[in-house]
Amino acid sequence: MFAGDHDIERAVAELEALLPEPLRPLARIAYNYHWSWTTDGASVFEEIDRERWTRVGHNPRRLLTEVHPSVLQRAAANAGFVNRITGLATALKADQLPLSGYGTIEPAHPVAFCCSEFGVHGSLPIYSGGLGVLAGDILKGASDLGLPMVGVGLMYRSGYFHQRVDVTGYQHEYWVDSDPERLPCVKVTSAQGRPVSVSIPISDEWVEAQIWRVDIGRVPLYLLDTDLPWNSPVGRWVTSRLYEGNRSIRLAQYAVLRMGGVRALKALGIVPTVYHFNEGHPALGVFELLNQIQSQAMPAAQTDSLFETQWQQVRRQFVFTTHTPVPAGNESYHRSEVLHMLGRIADLTGDRERFLSLGRLDPGQPEQPMSMTAIALRSSRQANGVSRRHGAVARAMWQPLFAGYAQDDVPITHVTNGVHIATWLHGPMRRLLDRHLGADWLQRADQSATWEPVRDIAPAELWAARCAARRQLVDLVVSRSVADRLRRGELLDYAAAVGTGFDAERLTIGFARRLATYKRLHLVALLPARAVALVGGDRPVQFIFAGKAHPDDTAAKEVVRQVFSLKSSADVAGRTAFLEDYDIPLAGQLVAGCDVWINVPRPPNEASGTSGMKSCLGGGLQVSVLDGWWAEAFDGSNGWAINGDVDADHAAQDQRDAHALFDILENQVVPMFHERDADGVPLRWVDMIKRSLMSNGPRFSATRMVREYAERVYLAGRS
Repeated sequence: MFAGDHDIERAVAELEALLPEPLRPLARIAYNYHWSWTTDGASVFEEIDRERWTRVGHNPRRLLTEVHPSVLQRAAANAGFVNRITGLATALKADQLPLSGYGTIEPAHPVAFCCSEFGVHGSLPIYSGGLGVLAGDILKGASDLGLPMVGVGLMYRSGYFHQRVDVTGYQHEYWVDSDPERLPCVKVTSAQGRPVSVSIPISDEWVEAQIWRVDIGRVPLYLLDTDLPWNSPVGRWVTSRLYEGNRSIRLAQYAVLRMGGVRALKALGIVPTVYHFNEGHPALGVFELLNQIQSQAMPAAQTDSLFETQWQQVRRQFVFTTHTPVPAGNESYHRSEVLHMLGRIADLTGDRERFLSLGRLDPGQPEQPMSMTAIALRSSRQANGVSRRHGAVARAMWQPLFAGYAQDDVPITHVTNGVHIATWLHGPMRRLLDRHLGADWLQRADQSATWEPVRDIAPAELWAARCAARRQLVDLVVSRSVADRLRRGELLDYAAAVGTGFDAERLTIGFARRLATYKRLHLVALLPARAVALVGGDRPVQFIFAGKAHPDDTAAKEVVRQVFSLKSSADVAGRTAFLEDYDIPLAGQLVAGCDVWINVPRPPNEASGTSGMKSCLGGGLQVSVLDGWWAEAFDGSNGWAINGDVDADHAAQDQRDAHALFDILENQVVPMFHERDADGVPLRWVDMIKRSLMSNGPRFSATRMVREYAERVYLAGRS
């Protein structure tokens, strides 16, 4: 159906040849990440060799090629195990049935979803955080719905950085190279067996990129890779690191992502019905399509009128999602930077000044920098933010691009984010909901009626599932945190304290996300006396922190040091943990096990956020600022809220919100958690969990989100 099918088939056959006959269906399963959101998928691979599964980073291809043949033979002799493999193979086959199309979106003309990162699974290290995880969930949601889609991104050889924290709490970064030849992906080749590649003009070099394919259920993800021996060292480095600190390299990445991405789809014979830019990084793709349109036109003088006609023709093919109002997420570049790296791309338009002007807030001001977000907004027929409030913030922020429009009429709508439930709901809560919501409930997860049976779950049964999930998390925290502390050279007493201090029955509070300063992790440390009293009082709580700061964000790194400044207290040492190297696997365990999830961004900077949505699925309750998704989710009975008003006095706002946070924790959260009936069940707490599941489950699912994109964005405004 899509380019690279024959490469997938060849790779599957080669892997099958290494396996005993009863295990051969695992080869096809391993080459499609569908297994990662199938109930028994991960456990089947894990049971082959638990230690090896961990060592290979849950990469099924590596597991099957590295495990000892005798281990495979033992697994093949286990009839029950082979039956489970058959079940997985049957589920995968059912989800590979031909796509029927979605309105005018057809397999021959799919949506091309373009993003700088994709968080599909921990074994595919081409993501950094929320943007990538959301992109991965969109591909999975499209697969579940049968929406014809292809993903386009970059194959980062070193990916995003890994994190180590020293004894002061200061973050240090390191990178680990990955080898695509050992990942469950294939290099796309032509009918003649030669790798398909495209060339992109960057600076004074033609940089060549080959194309890898990764299968995400029904959706193929194509990843461009410039690490080829005939490229220059700089050219090879372009797709090395995600969010590379060097600004010139980032510009080159954007050229490869979108100009290269559009060229790659053409080389693969894929003609999208619409291109979806997920954030501004892919915006340069419009100029490649413009170039293609201009090259097909009859020779004629390039008048302003002709350019405008061609530009409108291009705009009909693009839609755009903006994900943040924060400046770091809306990069802009000075004229000299742009022309140094992208001058020859500018020349494709026939007018460098016109090229630069399309990225300025005011096209008539040549001294203004060129913004990727501005290009994306100007070149798209539809644009949206990622929550209701963010849509309003984006309209105000980008009004200067839309002369003559009142702020409320700026053509930026919103599609609130959602999460892929089958990926993020697992463990005891998954088993509980599977029992009560029906065998096919995930196919109906965006319908409120699907979640109604939650109301009738026995409180003791729901509470038992929550306690089991918390117990699993505490076991993980103890093992990881002791190891982290020993690795960074902490005193032995401090390293061991978490092993005796963390309690599987204690109220467990989580704060884990990208550590940008506006996320305000420092609020927890702003009132040190109250923080220490909360973890050391008569009804102590325990805190789990995790997250990464961008390597160049020194202010965000200092936030972690502020939290570490509390560790001298004996109670803090045993009842708080900072887990290093936050990633998708760790995120899944945290949102499944924490009783309370804290989110305290500085409003209105939280465009949406999705970690809290995932926490809701696991029965976690939210204490969040009324910003992003929580501003439309909170109903007074499904969690707790902190005022979301904007305040220009950040110091005063931080003090006020820190006091509000501790007031909620001390006066509402802790008492409710410990208010138990004769059987030890906190009935009011369980009622709030039920309300959270019933109100948030259907509204913030990837199924609902992808349907809205299809109906309100992809199929709208095409005339």
